[in-house]
Amino acid sequence: MTRDGGASGKGTLYLVATPIGNIADITERAKAVLAEADCVAAEDTRHTGLLLHRLGIDARLMSYHEHNEAARAEQIIGMLDRGEDVAVVSDAGMPGISDPGEVIVSAAVAQGFRVVPVPGPSAFVAALTASGLSTSRFFFQGFLPRKAADRRKTLKQLSSLPVTLVFYEAPHRLTRMLRDVAAVLGNRRCVVARELTKKFEEIRRGTVDEMLEWAGERKPKGEMVVMVEGGVQSGPGMDCQGPKRRGQLQGMVGTESSDGIDLIGVAAMEAAQLVAEGWSMRDATSEMAEAYGVSRREVYSRAHDAYDELEKKQKGT
Repeated sequence: MTRDGGASGKGTLYLVATPIGNIADITERAKAVLAEADCVAAEDTRHTGLLLHRLGIDARLMSYHEHNEAARAEQIIGMLDRGEDVAVVSDAGMPGISDPGEVIVSAAVAQGFRVVPVPGPSAFVAALTASGLSTSRFFFQGFLPRKAADRRKTLKQLSSLPVTLVFYEAPHRLTRMLRDVAAVLGNRRCVVARELTKKFEEIRRGTVDEMLEWAGERKPKGEMVVMVEGGVQSGPGMDCQGPKRRGQLQGMVGTESSDGIDLIGVAAMEAAQLVAEGWSMRDATSEMAEAYGVSRREVYSRAHDAYDELEKKQKGT
């Protein structure tokens, strides 16, 4: 493979974008790099092995994922030093974007090796361009923290940014994530994209409340890209700063977080939703109390009323 711009006789690190769903989206350049590289470092060798097989490429594979990044980085640096070219891929999209890649790139740059991006499919770029929200300025967060308290803290830090906010989220956490978005950011315009480039691709547009209702009813599958309107934008029916949403949460109980959010009320509502999904009241309230760092007894006492209200809403009474 042609090398230029790097140290003489040394290998090159290639960062290769792979399809996010539709194999036809892979570029000719990506196929050439994968075919000619001395080694392909893959997030999941089984997944990448299947992709390479479908492309007719026979390549040497090694695993490179979040649990072995440091050790593999040292090994890959040794390969580059011996003059071998290494292509890094993730399961989908561009390595290093909410996927492994940053560690090896930093190490390679620090030691003077050439690092070459081979661009291609990207879930958040595809979703953002089709969202209908502002694309002139945006902030890509990726995945929010899994713990509720950390998630709300991060959202609070982003709440005043006058740019479109872009997140990744797993389907089983989507409802909880949207509830925190509603509580912290308010009922802004919101777009959820899933299964991009696949047969069942779907892009839903509306408000945070509408996306929350849709997610609760449909329980969508597939990895999600969630996009939320920036903090200073507004429009008919929108509540970009969140006081309306927070006001709806007040009155269930008196306990609030430092930023004015009724944590027990939010925990009680989420527990009620879990009960509606089949959880026992005890397990649901224990789960939410731990997630929000509040008293299980207080959550339990409020969750019954929240569940009754949820049932009334679902029955339309």
